[in-house]
Amino acid sequence: MNDTPTPSHARRPRRWITALIILLVLLAASGWTWHAWQQAREQARLQSQADAIRLQGLLDSVEALRRDQRATSARLQDAAATNRVLRDEVLGLGQRSALLEDNLARLAESTGQDRQAVHRDEATLLLAQASQRLQGADDLDGARALYALAALQLADLPSADGLNLRQALMQERNALDAAGAGPRAAARQRLAAFAKALETLPLHVDADPARTPPWWEVALAPFVTITPTRLDGPLTDAERVPGWDALQVELTLARAAIERGDAAAFAQALDGIERGMTRLWPDSPALRRQRAELQSLRSAPLRLVAPELGSTLRQLRSSQDEGTP
Repeated sequence: MNDTPTPSHARRPRRWITALIILLVLLAASGWTWHAWQQAREQARLQSQADAIRLQGLLDSVEALRRDQRATSARLQDAAATNRVLRDEVLGLGQRSALLEDNLARLAESTGQDRQAVHRDEATLLLAQASQRLQGADDLDGARALYALAALQLADLPSADGLNLRQALMQERNALDAAGAGPRAAARQRLAAFAKALETLPLHVDADPARTPPWWEVALAPFVTITPTRLDGPLTDAERVPGWDALQVELTLARAAIERGDAAAFAQALDGIERGMTRLWPDSPALRRQRAELQSLRSAPLRLVAPELGSTLRQLRSSQDEGTP
């Protein structure tokens, strides 16, 4: 087969077509590239806007955080200042509390000392009254009651001196308990029993058959008749009345002397009683027993004598003179 040569005017349109196609392709590629670039540019712009928005949001968040931080810092500073003020107030309150406690302790100590001083003064007054009752009226029961009240006052004294005072007071109360009703009461009872026994003394004494007459009676018997007049009593019935009244006066004086605690007056009254006894009654064993009782009454104490009495009062007064708190 023979190749048919292509004419030149036939190859020329093909070239234009090819060129046109290539041009179209290039235009299409340029359009697509331009479009793609526009889309990429738009996407970059949108991305940039989105990034700008996100960045602004982050900046706003950071600014908000900074504001919160500044506010928190301000609140912390305010709280720190408040804490410092509160700490100062607490310290001030602690100092004031310490001062108040110190003042209260001093006040309590002063009050305790004043209370102890009052207890001491009351105990001194009670013991002084008890001493007056013992010395003036021999009132042991009243003195015991006053000693009990004084013991209550001394019970609140905490010092060693208070212990010594309570011990001394206990010894005094034991001495009072051992004294019973008291010496004057015992003397009154003995004097009352003595006066009652005087009423039973015999007015007449019979002669003792076993009595041996003295030699002068035997020598004078043939010449003189001796009648012992003492068998009929030293006084007549008319003389006995004033003698008995005088004896009652002496007994009354003895009772009064006992009440006063006057030993000298008591002894003087006993002397008068003894003289009246020898005049009113004849000698007899009963009379001699009563005279012996009378002699025993002379030595009876009229005041309570005990070394313990008054020791507590002396200690109290000594401590007050020395200024013992």
